[in-house]
Amino acid sequence: MSGYLVQQGATVLCSHGGQAQPVTTSPRVKVDGQQVATQSSSYSISGCPYPPNSGGPCATAQWTTVATRVKAGGEPVVLLDSQATCTPTGVPLNIVVTQMRVKGQ
Repeated sequence: MSGYLVQQGATVLCSHGGQAQPVTTSPRVKVDGQQVATQSSSYSISGCPYPPNSGGPCATAQWTTVATRVKAGGEPVVLLDSQATCTPTGVPLNIVVTQMRVKGQ
């Protein structure tokens, strides 16, 4: 895996269009003045339109694939090509916009 690091202000959406935001981030590492997301950063999702009778809406998400070589505070960082799974629907998160200065692997 390689790609740009994902920071707190990145635009991240569930597959249904709900807005995902990190619950926690790395307090010591910043990119463009914003803290970076790490593998332990769970995401909360709001505004997912997937209906409850179909198993939705998406509520949280957890990263399953992240950087293999770059860490922040001992935790692997989230990259533009990282993957996460939403609960309870099982769909992925989509990183739509992130900073474009710092890359990791």
